Amino acid sequence: MSLPANIFREYDIRGIADSDLTDENVEQIGAAFGACLMQNGVDKASVGGDVRLSTERIRRAATRGLVRAGVSVTDLGVVMTPILYWSLFELNLDGAVMITGSHNPKDMNGLKLALGKTTMYGEQIRNILRLAESGLSDAREPGRVTSRSIGRDYVDMLLSRISLGPRKLRVVADAGNGTAGLFIRQYLEGLGCEVIPLYCDPDGTFPNHHPDPQRRENLLALSETVRRNGADVGLAFDGDADRLGVVDERGEIVWGDILMTLYWREILPAHPGTTVLIEVKCSQALEEEVRKLGGVPEYCRSGHSLIKARMKEVNALFAGELSGHMFFADEYYGFDDSFYAAGRLLRILSHETQPLSVLLSDVPKYPGTDEVRIDCADDRKFDVIDRIRDAALRDHDAITVDGVRVLYPDGWGLVRASNTQPVLVARCEGKDAKALERISADMRRRIVDQGIPPFEWSH
Repeated sequence: MSLPANIFREYDIRGIADSDLTDENVEQIGAAFGACLMQNGVDKASVGGDVRLSTERIRRAATRGLVRAGVSVTDLGVVMTPILYWSLFELNLDGAVMITGSHNPKDMNGLKLALGKTTMYGEQIRNILRLAESGLSDAREPGRVTSRSIGRDYVDMLLSRISLGPRKLRVVADAGNGTAGLFIRQYLEGLGCEVIPLYCDPDGTFPNHHPDPQRRENLLALSETVRRNGADVGLAFDGDADRLGVVDERGEIVWGDILMTLYWREILPAHPGTTVLIEVKCSQALEEEVRKLGGVPEYCRSGHSLIKARMKEVNALFAGELSGHMFFADEYYGFDDSFYAAGRLLRILSHETQPLSVLLSDVPKYPGTDEVRIDCADDRKFDVIDRIRDAALRDHDAITVDGVRVLYPDGWGLVRASNTQPVLVARCEGKDAKALERISADMRRRIVDQGIPPFEWSH
């Protein structure tokens, strides 16, 4: 059976729900993943999904495939991705499938696959394609399906791990009509916060705004609600609740790289000299803060599965992405969990008398562009990046672990190929406005010179 190869991405399987992820295709993918599990001695897996309109259908098809392969499935129903990850530990499983489109457009969906206690990526994902096309035979004895709800147990687990300090916090929580709305109020009130819920009714049509906290327009309502209610902080979640967005008490956005400086101030003093993974899209301010705190920076590739894998290789205590994925391994399991990351932030705030904006006021705020996504076909984008990198290295130093981060005397410019969409991802930063203007103009030229249509930076 032939499957669309382009949906097998670097760290998940993702495509158009109605055309790429048909029942037949998904069932074959589920059977191939089941065969992979069985080859690794795993005959049990959990399956869950987000609230997208196509998710229930895809979840059923994936389950049918797993069962055909002989894998018994624990159906978790509608859950956040962190709950699925936690099921690997709580239910003593070594396989899982999460059906989610995450932050992608409503017509898309995908499958995140876990083998052992972490998500698959790279060659492991490509092996699922090979298995799916190899003409699989059904197992002699099919697996069985049982249903189980562990959401409340998950919240109780979080509450057992995080206790807030004496300062009472007022928190606005924007679930974006995604899965975070299932449990966010219960969790935050369990921590002792006063909660102002925003768009917490799960709805796969996402009627208020798209659940992507990395885009400014999706945080406007949150910022306004924080200011209007005099809240201490605003929290935003993506569709499957593995990413966290934050605005401070003034309604100003705290991007993921700056938020990480706050977490590292809590972690690094107890662990001087530890390796600190910094995603290539992050501000120079994060590297400077890490060095000041005694950490050893190492730039790494974007992508939740890639970062988690590298964390294990270097025994990293914590890492994160600009997009809001946060991975705590110092006091937690090491997977990306927006609820746990929110709890760690609230714990810090609850022990401080100063507001969040003041706590971060000494972190340099270098002028930078927002992350820009530029259309570029999947079969072309990596060649484009190679040519930009080779040209840049003729006259600049650069970080090349993921695309190319061109280093200028007073800033940097990044362009890399997205692992989830047919786009190039670009971002620039300068020490001041003039530096940013010059760097962003040079990076635009380098990108457009490769036949990419002209584009504008956003700020």
